[in-house]
Amino acid sequence: MRKLVYYVATTLDGYIAGPDGGDPSGADCFPITPDVIQFIVEQYPETLPEPARAALGIDGPGQTFDTVLEGRASYEVGLAAGLTDAYPHLRHLVFSTTLESRDPAVEIVGSGAVDRVRALKAEAGKDLWLVGGGTLAHSLLPEIDRLVLKQNRSIIGSGIPLFNGPFQSHMFRPVDETLLESGMRVLTYDRA
Repeated sequence: MRKLVYYVATTLDGYIAGPDGGDPSGADCFPITPDVIQFIVEQYPETLPEPARAALGIDGPGQTFDTVLEGRASYEVGLAAGLTDAYPHLRHLVFSTTLESRDPAVEIVGSGAVDRVRALKAEAGKDLWLVGGGTLAHSLLPEIDRLVLKQNRSIIGSGIPLFNGPFQSHMFRPVDETLLESGMRVLTYDRA
């Protein structure tokens, strides 16, 4: 069975974006340094959006993921950059009750998020990548099998939380930790 993996950048205080919810990549609190790029290229090259993959000469299928799942606000970050499908090399699903399709290659899931993810997990294939955001991650928390947190060394005090919703208790166990030269710590946890 495929795993649902929440692979996301976060601050020390658990935010995945600032209060405006825009793309945090490259901001002071989410720096994109050469060692971070190298880590992503070596470990998760399919998580780079298509323009970055093209610039780095990366093509082909994903090595870990073949499907990306994201919430409306995360998807709109790509739309604001002019990308109706930032990940055309992956099966792409967007979970939203208000968004209409902008690209025939992107599946809009308007309801039944947990059931849809359970069906995806039962299919053959590589793991599922949950890119964000915090509200979708919270709603899918019972289905998340692995967390891969690219923990930046910043504290921002407010913004979009890693999990945005009411209290739920779920336990995960640490399985790996990688410290990059820039100070980013990549923490991997599996469901306990």
